[in-house]
Amino acid sequence: MTDPIHRGRSTTAAIDATTTVDATTATAATIEAYGLTKSYGKSAVRVLDGIDLRVGPGSVFSLLGPNGAGKTTTVRILATLTEADSGTARVAGYDVVADRSAVRRSISLTGQFAAVDETQTGEENLRMMARLTGANRADARRRAAELLERFDLTAAARRPAGTYSGGMRRRLDLAAGLVGSPEPRVLFLDEPTTGLDPRSRQQLWEVVRELAERGATVLLTTQYLEEADHLADRIALIDKGRIAAEGTAADLKSRVGGHRLDLALTSREAYLRLAGRAVHHSPETLTLGIPTDGSAAHVRALLDETDPTGRDIDRFSLHSATLDDVFLALTSSEAPAHV
Repeated sequence: MTDPIHRGRSTTAAIDATTTVDATTATAATIEAYGLTKSYGKSAVRVLDGIDLRVGPGSVFSLLGPNGAGKTTTVRILATLTEADSGTARVAGYDVVADRSAVRRSISLTGQFAAVDETQTGEENLRMMARLTGANRADARRRAAELLERFDLTAAARRPAGTYSGGMRRRLDLAAGLVGSPEPRVLFLDEPTTGLDPRSRQQLWEVVRELAERGATVLLTTQYLEEADHLADRIALIDKGRIAAEGTAADLKSRVGGHRLDLALTSREAYLRLAGRAVHHSPETLTLGIPTDGSAAHVRALLDETDPTGRDIDRFSLHSATLDDVFLALTSSEAPAHV
């Protein structure tokens, strides 16, 4: 069997055991994309509008954005599940169109919902996937045991996967994508923690960190700003099919001043007057957050500038900037909410 098995949106790509790594690509970017565009439907709604990406080996790269921003479409193009209308992309050194089979042998893809056979045990799921990659019975049994231990599933190995918690199913799904030997160079995780409780999310984060530490390149899509902040070496903020900003979490936060001065205002008129310069809006409490470098001099200057009469600000507080502030500042194209 040459190509991996795809199971719809919840695909986990099996890895061909014969995959080899070209030494000439070892130090190159593991994922490269230039000018990717994609439109859907009779009205040709443009989902991607010129996406450029470059992801280095052994790193976690996050595509962060809301539903409909183009995250999943980008992953589907890079994983060879759909073709871009224009642009080029290479994954693990291979062109995603011309070298489709080689790309598939080099990747694992985990979608938003766990793609495991719930009637089989965890062990049976992994042994089945190992056999599909060409392993013999003994090697499949050995590989399944290794992955069950690695993903802390040994105690549940002989239970039907349908009895697993959401977090356990996600770990089993990730393990199923790693059954090949060698393991995939590139892991695509499309919103892998959707629907998980906080403890299960933390456990999955630990797995993702371990995979990167072992040398895998991880491209993670997420709607959760906290997730991108904790996991990603670099983050691309995607909005309406375009990259709005890219950098480390610290880089992106610095673009909105590094800190946020929250102003609780005394009137609707003052709120509306200042809303245009804010990165955080809370019309219910008449509170606005304005970027600042956090220094006393800048905070004093902002207070004097925004409230020259001393009547518009009831109280203020200073906070470190978050990715929420970056997201709101760089992706919001709509007028601030009215009160």
